[in-house]
Amino acid sequence: MKTYFPLTTVLLFATALFAEDAAPFNGKSLDGWKIKGAAAKSQWAVGTATMNPAKAGELTVGKDAGELVNAKSGGVDIYSVATFGDAIIELEVMVPKGSNSGIYVMGEYEIQVFDSFGKAKPGGGDMGALYGAQPPRVNASKKPGEWQKYEIHFKAPRFDADGKKTGNALFQKVILNGQVLHENVEMPKGTPGGVDGKEKAKGPIMFQGDHGPVAYRNIAIKPLK
Repeated sequence: MKTYFPLTTVLLFATALFAEDAAPFNGKSLDGWKIKGAAAKSQWAVGTATMNPAKAGELTVGKDAGELVNAKSGGVDIYSVATFGDAIIELEVMVPKGSNSGIYVMGEYEIQVFDSFGKAKPGGGDMGALYGAQPPRVNASKKPGEWQKYEIHFKAPRFDADGKKTGNALFQKVILNGQVLHENVEMPKGTPGGVDGKEKAKGPIMFQGDHGPVAYRNIAIKPLK
């Protein structure tokens, strides 16, 4: 049985060894999150996301809480105050038709979020791709507007006492909607568009919001054992 700690406890992970389960999104507010870029451009809100029946490429946001929603295009990225190293990340994501986002593990290694439903052979920019590194082995995408579940097993890069990198980051496994997309893929460097472009022993989770509408929910991070 998983245990989810309150936000005040989660924030302690920014300076302590990541050793407990964490729920960086409290489902009620944007407390514990930072905006990358101009805050005035942010489209992030807390509510319930629904694909707009009149415009399939847009989301509408209901008043109920529970989901982290980037309602419109042209926004900014958002990342957690809480940081982690080796971890298993579980979350659900929903994109409207034609939309594009990304999950940046440790703020620097992007797993692509994209409306790739029905594509016969997914490429390096499709849903589940390790952006710039490897396309997914299968297309596990659901229809736009449907919730999709990621499970990400990630090993952080290693550094010695002087800060020199001694081991690359590793995606041990990436699963989408129950299908394995990647196994044991090393990341020699971060992907473009991360929090600061610097590899480190611990980092946040970041969601891309400067491309298109997207929603996330049920975000849970636990230590990789």
